[in-house]
Amino acid sequence: MLYDLGCGEVPYKEWLLNYCDQYIGVDWSNSLHNLKADIVADLNEPLPIMSCNADTVLSLSVMEHLREPRSFLAEAHRILKPGGAMILQVPFMWGVHEAPHDYFRYTNFGLKYLFEKAGFVDIVVHPQTGFWAMWTMKFNYQTARLIRGPWAVRKCMSLLLNLVWTINQTVAPRLDNYWKSENEAAGYFVVARKA
Repeated sequence: MLYDLGCGEVPYKEWLLNYCDQYIGVDWSNSLHNLKADIVADLNEPLPIMSCNADTVLSLSVMEHLREPRSFLAEAHRILKPGGAMILQVPFMWGVHEAPHDYFRYTNFGLKYLFEKAGFVDIVVHPQTGFWAMWTMKFNYQTARLIRGPWAVRKCMSLLLNLVWTINQTVAPRLDNYWKSENEAAGYFVVARKA
């Protein structure tokens, strides 16, 4: 059984069902997304889920929006069966989004600490990108603002920027292979287990 904490519009449900017997989405009623949760609950509070019930807990781009991340991780740990795993993804060098509910950014060291404090073991933190892919992503988002004005200007800027974006998105991952930096990433994935 997999619980998707902060499931939003459940974009990965069908794919995940290839790897689990049952998918249960959990999210709060104030979500900015079209809510498709099976369980409506505030992820900052105790969850209405039995202890030791989940084989896997998944949470993608959610914890930065929670006022109480330690409570969230403690609850994820509580609902996992012994030996169960949590898979989490959070942004690190990313702009504010879904304001005003965007509270934290986490380093790889902070994530490891929080997971340890919640009782998890076998914690692996992996960067989503290196510096160059992260920088390119931020550059692309910023330069997208240049596409404005009359139709002809927008069209020319769009063609030019699409060329620049294609080049830098092709080159950046290759640069990341040569100049690795786990401390400057767009975000991190964490996989951890309940003992």
